[in-house]
Amino acid sequence: MKEIKAVIQPGKLEKLREELTDHPEFPGMTVTRVEGCGPYESENRWPLGIRHELTDFSPKIRIEILAPDQMVDTIVETIHRITHTGQVGDGVVWVTNAEQFHRLRAALTSK
Repeated sequence: MKEIKAVIQPGKLEKLREELTDHPEFPGMTVTRVEGCGPYESENRWPLGIRHELTDFSPKIRIEILAPDQMVDTIVETIHRITHTGQVGDGVVWVTNAEQFHRLRAALTSK
């Protein structure tokens, strides 16, 4: 089980949701409206050359998905395909291991 997280442009959410939920085994996702900023290279001349600056906060969408290992590549590729424009501010996507997963509606069983 993996946790896939992405921060994307708000205008990309509807198309991404359509693409992901078209997959019959898609496990679902949590969506949160957030604000963020990231570094970009400034052309300002500093003694040591180009400097990195943080951009102003801008509205973003954070997506969280818990998915079986075999679905991760497909989900990440879909996120990238739908949200990538090549412009500053496209967002990020990352994957981490999920040690445990329990549905709250189900009874918790002891090991």
